[in-house]
Amino acid sequence: KLALDVFDVIQTLDREKVAIKIQKYLEEVNAVNSKKFLIQVNIGEEKQKSGLEINATKQFFEWCFEDLKLNIIGLMCIPPINKSSGPFFKKLRNLCDELNLKHASMGMTNDFKSAIQHGATFIRIGTGIFGARD
Repeated sequence: KLALDVFDVIQTLDREKVAIKIQKYLEEVNAVNSKKFLIQVNIGEEKQKSGLEINATKQFFEWCFEDLKLNIIGLMCIPPINKSSGPFFKKLRNLCDELNLKHASMGMTNDFKSAIQHGATFIRIGTGIFGARD
């Protein structure tokens, strides 16, 4: 609830339980169309990472958009750290295009140039701005 009160865009939607809670809260406060969401995709199919499996993304998107009426504007991913990001960014951009979604949030401080080349519309460069974490 706090995140929905503070932020306009949430980039980590990846579970039915969370989507239902979001939808109910937004209905309660009469703000269903006031927030934007990106669905997090586990683009590298890594067990330790959150996000939807690639093959479950379309169905989850349609359910969130059509049934829950959430304002889904795109997809987000974090590719595997030990592999070239480009193929994963290309895969996410293609998935966005298949779903007719404009936005792709991909790329962080170390790979944002590749993300931009592959059609990112959001990049996350916190380390580049604030420095490395402890």
